[in-house]
Amino acid sequence: MTTASPSVRTRFAPSPTGFIHLGNIRSALYPWAFARANQGVFVLRIEDTDLERSSQAAVDVIIEGMKWLGLDHDEGPFYQMQRMERYKEVLAQLEAAGHVYPCYMSVAELDALRERQMAAKEKPRYDGTWRPAPGKTLPPVPEGVQPVLRFKNPQEGSVVWEDKVKGRIEISNDELDDLVIARPDGTPTYNFCVVVDDIDMAITHVIRGDDHVNNTPRQINIFRALGQEPPVYAHLPTVLNEQGEKMSKRNGAKPVTQYRDEGYLPDAMVNYLARLGWSHGDDEIFSREQFLGWFNLDHLGRSAAQFDEAKLRWVNAQHLKALDDATLAGLVLPFAAKLGLSGLDDGRLPAICGLFKDRCDTLVALADWVKVFYAEEVSPQADELAKHVTDAVRPALKALDARLQVCAWDKASISAAIKETLTEFGLKMPHLAMPVRVLTAGTAHTPSVDAVLELLGREKISLRLRNA
Repeated sequence: MTTASPSVRTRFAPSPTGFIHLGNIRSALYPWAFARANQGVFVLRIEDTDLERSSQAAVDVIIEGMKWLGLDHDEGPFYQMQRMERYKEVLAQLEAAGHVYPCYMSVAELDALRERQMAAKEKPRYDGTWRPAPGKTLPPVPEGVQPVLRFKNPQEGSVVWEDKVKGRIEISNDELDDLVIARPDGTPTYNFCVVVDDIDMAITHVIRGDDHVNNTPRQINIFRALGQEPPVYAHLPTVLNEQGEKMSKRNGAKPVTQYRDEGYLPDAMVNYLARLGWSHGDDEIFSREQFLGWFNLDHLGRSAAQFDEAKLRWVNAQHLKALDDATLAGLVLPFAAKLGLSGLDDGRLPAICGLFKDRCDTLVALADWVKVFYAEEVSPQADELAKHVTDAVRPALKALDARLQVCAWDKASISAAIKETLTEFGLKMPHLAMPVRVLTAGTAHTPSVDAVLELLGREKISLRLRNA
């Protein structure tokens, strides 16, 4: 822990109870960006107190996903389960100051209380049976029962904060019951641990999902009981899936790392995620550096953002196009190698990437084009073969093959060989170019045929044309 805190300290505090998806990771992106934009510190904290559901595998995916996206943390990861002694120390301070009391109400009694309140159309809540007060007689302590510890929530006044997304929020204290902050076995509960962590880690800004709004007034009251001012809060609207439901594993969300495996670029993902709840004018495509230069909490949106995979692919395509060919070749290399291709270090890969990057929206799609140039054979669709490779054009294909065997190997000479063949057989360009594409590249839809042939190489072209 650091004692000298810079002006901005943010945190991402995921619970490792399942894989991290895009809705979760956006809650890491904004605090990371705010810390970076303000030369602050970004802390990673793993809230792993749910022992039944937390797993190391989920922690690994969180760290792996953040690393892939370049959301580097300055401190941590800190694990709440490793901080239990600290929580118990602070709990003892609260007890000594009279902010905590033991409650012996059983689960059955609590359930019965809630049923009575709901039948009376009241808000279900703990009724303060065991809360000590001057002149109040508490029930007799039941034998053999370990109590929970409850926090004495203030009973008057309101909790007010200026949320950086939602604006002014005011909750009357009489709407809040006395929160359980330690279980019968003495282990502290979530809302208490979070406050201790945020104090110890000197967090200045808490940027998190708006599913935490109901926790915030309780946490603020604990901060003040400990003599601390709460941080600035910004509660982000939910990210919805394409069906308009809250993004979740149950609703078909994918792990962040799956986007990496599907060939998305980390900078494109950051660009897309940034726009799911924040904007800078009408700018749609921007670099990571631009994003950090522009980012602040004043332009966070108040409405739920909806994920759109088609839009994500478009954003990724723009970032692919913008990369220089050599950089792109380095990124596509592992995807091409995964296809079992060899010879990828022969120097052609950057030029192939440059030729096809305008046609691709992922690195996987680009690797599929790379395969055309490095695989032994291509497999055209039967209908394309039947449509374009006809008996009428076969003599021209044979003549072109002969010319390509002897011409100089550059784009201009290949183009000249094609034109000579067109003239000899009285054909228009599509009549020859389409079957050449189908036979050599496996599809009738490619960039300029002379550019494709130049990169394919004389020997591979001859072998494929002879399949006619």
